[in-house]
Amino acid sequence: MAVAAASQVERSLRWTSGVVVGGVVVESSGLVTAVSLSGRWEVEGNKKQNSTFKRTGRPVQAVSFIAVSVVAGHVTLRTELIMDLAGTLKHFSLHVFVKPHAASFCLSGKELNGKPMACRLFQNSIQMMNKFVVRAGPKKIVFDRKCREALQAGIDKLADVVSVTLGPKGRNVVLGDSETLKVINDGVTIAKAIELPDAIENAGAMLIQEVACKVNDSAGDGTTTAIILAREMIKSGLLTVAFKGNSVSLKRGMEKTVKELIKILKKRSFPVKGEDDIRAVASISAGNDNFIGDLIAEAIIKIGRDGIITVESSSTSETSMTVEEGMKIDKGYMSPHFITNQDNSTVEFENAKVLVTDQKISTVQEIIPILEKTTQLAVPLLIIAEDITKQVLETLVLNQKRGVVRVAVVKCPGLGDGKKALLQDIALLTGADLLSKDLGLTLLGATSDQLGIARKVTITCNVTTIVADPSTKSEMRARILQMKKDLAETDNACLSRKLSERIAKLSGGVAVIKVGADTEVELEDRRLRIEDAKNATFSAMNEGLVPGGCAALVHLSEDIPQIKQFLEDPDEQIGAEIVRKALLAPAKLIAANAGVDGEFVVEKIRASDWQTGYNAMTDRFEDLVDAGVVDPCCVTRCALENAVSIAGLVLTAQAILVQKTKKPKPLVPHVPGISP
Repeated sequence: MAVAAASQVERSLRWTSGVVVGGVVVESSGLVTAVSLSGRWEVEGNKKQNSTFKRTGRPVQAVSFIAVSVVAGHVTLRTELIMDLAGTLKHFSLHVFVKPHAASFCLSGKELNGKPMACRLFQNSIQMMNKFVVRAGPKKIVFDRKCREALQAGIDKLADVVSVTLGPKGRNVVLGDSETLKVINDGVTIAKAIELPDAIENAGAMLIQEVACKVNDSAGDGTTTAIILAREMIKSGLLTVAFKGNSVSLKRGMEKTVKELIKILKKRSFPVKGEDDIRAVASISAGNDNFIGDLIAEAIIKIGRDGIITVESSSTSETSMTVEEGMKIDKGYMSPHFITNQDNSTVEFENAKVLVTDQKISTVQEIIPILEKTTQLAVPLLIIAEDITKQVLETLVLNQKRGVVRVAVVKCPGLGDGKKALLQDIALLTGADLLSKDLGLTLLGATSDQLGIARKVTITCNVTTIVADPSTKSEMRARILQMKKDLAETDNACLSRKLSERIAKLSGGVAVIKVGADTEVELEDRRLRIEDAKNATFSAMNEGLVPGGCAALVHLSEDIPQIKQFLEDPDEQIGAEIVRKALLAPAKLIAANAGVDGEFVVEKIRASDWQTGYNAMTDRFEDLVDAGVVDPCCVTRCALENAVSIAGLVLTAQAILVQKTKKPKPLVPHVPGISP
């Protein structure tokens, strides 16, 4: 990829050919939301020769503009068009005046060095392939009861599909995506795949999707339980509102009740004691798959609580686990536009180059040589830096979106010496040179030889996982031994704590689980189960365990009468009662999916002590903790918190605005006298 410096760009610009292929889209507020043009930009050089600006060998095909204003048909727009990584044509404005059969365009701009480019006016010379389209964006508005009932209908449809998967005897759901089929037992995956034809019902489904996604991000499991809780709270709440209940007071009462229940839940939780507890949590979260439970337990024993587990697809039908060098950074991507895996909202790179620096990247020119080299090598680039300016970030995002480079930026966490030590460890792990002014290494003078390499990089919104390349293994071990020696010799408590943390991060390693299966459908299902098991296990180690089978929720419902005594408002008390009723729903559903009367099961659990519940796998009432049927406290807590949050939003909704849907026109015109 050739990258031109600003000084190499000629001063005169002309539009040699252009076609209006899109149009102007105007909302009812008068704001232009999009203009689309295509064409070819050319430079008039000193030698009077024309050359086309290109990006990776292709001419720039389309430009999107953000509107400033619309006055009497005169559209003023502003945007940033980056023709190359040097930022040529960084700023320009386009003025469009629309007439019935012609359009006038005026282009003006300046280069990065501030020197103006020639401005030219082109009138009646642009071929109009499609007319400019002005669209007000009509909305469908629904109020009060109809609004809430339509939302409820969408929520019920999504919850009905997801609910069949709950419990050890839950069923699978087949997802048809274009030409591929998936057999899934994962609540959040099913929820995200649902899109309803009715716009308002779909809005209700999207609200519940948000619940599932938030629980999955926070706890990694419990998404189906959260959906069932939210549905029951909304259902009972809307019924109360229909009989003149105060929705705001109901919401307040529900929130106060859940807040107290969370306190009780945390007090009654107990810590993970050993391998058996880890195996139990992982097995249950994987749908009572003991093989996955054993695999997760083995991985955590090898890497420790500070280690990392990553899940990959295997090229064989066997599922295996290996431990590799790696570490986790408590910081995610600086922009969601770097995301490469939309399903998981993660950045995933393999065999990536790594740039590590304690300097702030102020201009894109500082890293152009590095970007050029990684593009030539066709490898992704991970940048871990002190900070990066908004201008550079926008430049990288735009070029990433247009396929020029594959890049992601992570801002290094920590302060002072702690941050510097972390950067040193990352550089050691990847085999990179730490570009530090203290060492006389600057960004401008950096070469590709100073980049490190990572076998795999996974970045979420708040965590970055780096799996080291095998070539750095010996250096890593030598560094860890040196730090252990320093730890043994120091008497400073603060330094000792910091060294211990660094050793734990570097020596914990990364357990790589390679998932194998005989078919793609089975592979996807097993991979999702392992992901759930992994996330639930780490959640359990952080916040402890509670009795499983949703028995903890049933037992918590017995504490609500006492909580109601502290609620003076009658509607708030009804809100507490709504929560109480919802807490029974997941246990009823687990029993129903096992072919047992849910009402009977719930009544027996309520009459028992905290650890007793219904084991759907064995069809017995027993001490669930002794039987190894346990849930992470974090999963139960997140399900409750997110369910009551979305329920409160729906109950207080008084109106909804959605895009009007047009009925599709028949492919064959209707002929009178002939039925379609």
